[in-house]
Amino acid sequence: MTILRTLSLLAATVTTGLMAGLFAAFAYSVMPGLVRADARTLVLAMQRINEAILNGWFLGCFFGALLFTGAAAALHVSGDWSAALPWIVAALLLYLVVLVVTMALNVPLNNALARAGDPDRLADVAAVRDRFAPAWIRWNLVRAVASTAGFALLTWAVVVHGRIAG
Repeated sequence: MTILRTLSLLAATVTTGLMAGLFAAFAYSVMPGLVRADARTLVLAMQRINEAILNGWFLGCFFGALLFTGAAAALHVSGDWSAALPWIVAALLLYLVVLVVTMALNVPLNNALARAGDPDRLADVAAVRDRFAPAWIRWNLVRAVASTAGFALLTWAVVVHGRIAG
């Protein structure tokens, strides 16, 4: 059982860390770069990114972070192992914020951007960009902060877990 506790916590930490890195990279590099480009470039680039990101690697990490963190929490409920539980549960709650923000806010913005169509055929591509970018950037920053905080909490849970296991 100890190996399952350890593996679930490590998998939770890695997948949450990968998601934190993705959201943070968009926050501090991808979107700042795209907002410096013309409206057509931003719209087209984000349309293509939104198409490309729906793959097994992304989905495995995105949902894996939730599943592995939930499993780690369940496996750390009893006995001495519960010392790591508050950190894991706090990380799980932060990741739930990430999921809600993604599904309720970022995905609808992505879908609206896709429905806008080919940027070369839009009468006002700047208006499409302006409806998308500010809100998407704001909510992505929330995801970046929440997932990074969750990653930090899981990292601390690994330390606590190691003290118990050691």
